[in-house]
Order: sequence, then C-alpha cells, then structure tokens
Amino acid sequence: MTPDRHDRPEGGSTPAPARHSRKVLVIGGGSAGNAVTILLRRAGIAVDLVEAEADGNTTAGSGITLQGNALRVLRELGVWEEVRAAGYAFGSAGITAPDGTVLHVADDLRTGGDDLPATVGMRRPRLQRILVEAVRASGASVRLGTRATALEQDTTGVLVRFGDGTEGHYDLVVAADGLGSATRKAIGVEAAPEPTGMAIWRVTAPRPAGVTRADLAYGGPAYIAGYCPTGDTTLYAFVVEDSRDRADIPPRTYAAEMRRLTAGYGGHWPEITAHITDPALVNYTWFDRMLVEGAWHRGRVVLAGDAAHCCPPTLAQGAAMSLEDALVLAELLTGPEPWDDALFQAYYERRVRRVRPVVEASVRIGRWQLDGDRDADVPGLMARTMTMLRELP
Repeated sequence: MTPDRHDRPEGGSTPAPARHSRKVLVIGGGSAGNAVTILLRRAGIAVDLVEAEADGNTTAGSGITLQGNALRVLRELGVWEEVRAAGYAFGSAGITAPDGTVLHVADDLRTGGDDLPATVGMRRPRLQRILVEAVRASGASVRLGTRATALEQDTTGVLVRFGDGTEGHYDLVVAADGLGSATRKAIGVEAAPEPTGMAIWRVTAPRPAGVTRADLAYGGPAYIAGYCPTGDTTLYAFVVEDSRDRADIPPRTYAAEMRRLTAGYGGHWPEITAHITDPALVNYTWFDRMLVEGAWHRGRVVLAGDAAHCCPPTLAQGAAMSLEDALVLAELLTGPEPWDDALFQAYYERRVRRVRPVVEASVRIGRWQLDGDRDADVPGLMARTMTMLRELP
C-alpha cells in the first residue's frame, strides 16, 4: 500500500526536478496515456505523446461511469473540479423490473474515500477533452495522427520509428495504445483480447427529469438495460445482449436495433427510446477480457491500461484500472529506484493483484447471466470487489 495522498493539495505536490535528463514516449492518448503523461511532466521528465487518431480521440464514445477510485486519480491529475462541473454526481444505484418497477435502491460504496462522490457519470468525449487539455498544459510534445511503426531496443533505451518517417530515441516507451495494442504485439507479448459472449449497445440521450441515479433492469429482451446520468440534461443508456456477428448489423441500422431492444422496458425507457433515432450516435461493441500475465514490460517498453488488461463493464472499472496504472507507474518512475527490470516488475506485481480480481469478477458476473445462474451472488461479489478498491492502489 502506498502512503495516503489525501493530504496533498489538489493536483499533488510538485516533486523536485528529475535528477538527470530523461525522455519518455507515450503511445496512445486515452485515459492511461494522458494520465501518465501529466504525472511524468509534473516531475520534470520530457514526454512525447503520439496518438493514432487525428482528432486526439476526443469524439469517440458515449458515456462513462467513474467510480470513486477513478475520481481519486483524476483529483491527483488536477482535473477533478473540471470533471465535477462537467459530470453528474450520484450516490446510489437502482435495480428495476423490466416494466420499470423499482425493486431495490442501494448506496454506492465510496471507493475513492468519503471526501469524493461515490460515482460521477459524464460524457466520455468531455472527459477526454479535459485530459487532452491537461496534457497540453503540461508542456508535453503531442503529435496526433501518428503511429510508432518500429521499436529497436539497445542498452541505452529504445529507438522508435514513426509512420511519418521521423524517429526518436527514448529512455522508456509506455505502450498505452489500447485493447488492440500494436505495441504489445511488436514486443512479443502474445496475450490478446478474448470475447466473453456478450455485447453492448450504447447511446447518448436527453435525461428525463426523474433520472437522478443509475438504474439497471435485469431480464426482459436483454440481459441488462441501464442508464446513467451524465449531466444536467444528458444520460447514456445501454443494453447488453448475446454477441452477434457485427457483419450482420449494418451501422445504418444501429438505432433501429437498439430501439427494438429498449422498447421492451418501462419506467423512463419509453422517453429514452423515443430519442434513439440517429444511428451515428449508437455504438455496438463486444465484451472482451484479457490480462497479460508474468510481466507488463519487455526491456524498456512497458504496457499500461487496456494494452495490459481489459474486462467487461459489469463493474464499471475499466477506466479506473487504466488511470490507476498510470498513477502507480508514474510514482515508481519518479521515485529513487533505477529504471530497470526490477522496477517494471514491481509495477506489474502491484497492479496485477488489484486488476486480476476486477477482471475475474467482471467476467464472472457476465458468465452467471449467460448461464442463467439464479443462485449467483452478484451483490456479494460486487461488494467484496468494491471494498477492496477503497484501498489505495
């Protein structure tokens, strides 16, 4: 366990400058890549960040549920007040019947500590813009629409060649390039995402006035139908079903397909369903699971975020685990120990004992639903996992 950070001023205290000039390449501008960039720059380490998407990945996605342990990292990054203003904080979750009847309302555990909300829902593109703005303010060098195409390691670091014909030499490369990480493959890590058998439809819609928390309906036309407020006037809604061949679902039909599923639910759903009209606002993805075993590094290339692990969103912990990776990795890189195999292995061992239970619990909850297991202790498993997450990473 690391020392408690709650007594630090927001954004963290400013560490002393790096002892000698070091340069890090971060590949991928998602949650993990942006967060580690901000933290390393704060310590005076030079960082180049490259992101394959030309828009900086600021338009992708619908909504995101951020639980307290994710908010704790966002506070350390110095962006909590912006997140608070842009999102919608709430402290409970409802379980409903498919017809909308509320069966149970439970208080969410404050996994980030009692001084942070239990949960904040927000638009995913808005969170990404907040992080991108913080990266730029940090003084990092950012290149969009750029990919690392080759990595050559030697005793002094990593020579990286980019798709635009340029190259650079770095003391360390952080591979935060997501689920399909090309860097993970390039360094010989054989792990790859595996479908779990479920898929999810997501959409952004206006928020009915009565929606002030997340609600989940189990059963009906889908395994789960849920929604989460993301602001004063918005929410994101989702339905979980068996995965289908994506080739059989043309994108132009996405809105109609999601409406077909949500039409079977009552309560606030008719009002939400009426706004599912634009297929461009609907996204459809499979649930995947992956956990890289043994080590998250090869030489001076280190994996973080979805490049190292992923899980279904049944616990809403994907972004939180990625943000925590960045926090722990940056803490180790800015400490007194040399950048060597022992340090990178310490990073893996600290993270895997926390990430593994989240991945396993997230997958198990989905498996129970796929198997129709009526004796499954979903509330108990969720409570045990979330209680563990109250501890600092």
